[in-house]
Amino acid sequence: MQLETLKVFCDVARQRSFSQAAQANHITQSAASQMVSQLERRMQVQLIDRSTRPLQLTALGQSYYDGCKTILDQYLELEASIRSAQTQIAGLVQVAAIYSVGLGDMGQLVQRFAAQQPNAEVHIEYHHPDRVYERIEEGTADLGLVSFPRKSPKLVAVPWREEAMVLACAPNHPLSRLPVVAARQLIGEKYIHFDKNLVIRRHVDRYLRKLGVAVEVVLEFDNIENIKQAVSIGAGVALLPEPTLRREVRGRSLLAIPVAGPRLTRPLGIIHRRRQRLSNAALSFLNLLKADGGKPEGNGKPESNGEAGHLPRPSPNGFRERNGQRHARRTS
Repeated sequence: MQLETLKVFCDVARQRSFSQAAQANHITQSAASQMVSQLERRMQVQLIDRSTRPLQLTALGQSYYDGCKTILDQYLELEASIRSAQTQIAGLVQVAAIYSVGLGDMGQLVQRFAAQQPNAEVHIEYHHPDRVYERIEEGTADLGLVSFPRKSPKLVAVPWREEAMVLACAPNHPLSRLPVVAARQLIGEKYIHFDKNLVIRRHVDRYLRKLGVAVEVVLEFDNIENIKQAVSIGAGVALLPEPTLRREVRGRSLLAIPVAGPRLTRPLGIIHRRRQRLSNAALSFLNLLKADGGKPEGNGKPESNGEAGHLPRPSPNGFRERNGQRHARRTS
């Protein structure tokens, strides 16, 4: 049995698609399907349930995937060490992340990792939080990046970043000219909120109740991108992680204003399976993430104009200026 066949099976299991796995291995979809079918005939077991969309691994298929992935990672590491006559880190690191993890930040980290480990590769896919946990629990991703990481006997959660929550509003909103917003000024404001089933919703609600602030929730969404769009057209305001607003602030479609009083933050964490040995490549990328600690793009803290905790002051036209020049930043 060839290693190429095992790799195709692992890609099908990870992508939950024969067509995507075929594309990744530069073969036809029919060839990918035949290779997996040959594996199943050889072992006389069903590895993949083809009756569902997306495809699902059977219980035996999951066990086989776990073993094949370990074999492939070890083989790539061995091959790299033989080629260079010394041990080097090699292999593919699969990362599943929530949508609001900064694309710019992750791009920088992947580039740094590639420079440090030229024989290894990082592949990042973005998902709804529930799907990130599923990818880790089923073993189709090595590392997961989530907010408010939850405890689980099956998972290890490593603290990563703390992102300050700020008030997002449109440039023409009445609060837009304030350098800092007091919590009481949010009372009665039209508010764009997270869906009730999200952990961040419960944390924001608890924060507002503690400060005695009642807002008028006019819209609810399950992702930050939709919330930002609603805020930008003037539908209301929202409390959002400051790093997720930098692109819009730079593009002058939104403002990010600190809120006076108790600090509200969004913690980000790195998760992985507790009883699965991480490959050397995955461990190396995990260590890079931990060492980074959110340092790119300002360590998750609002940019300062010399006043503690303040974003740059708004100019008379409602946009923010810094050192005499218009200035704004964000990563998606």
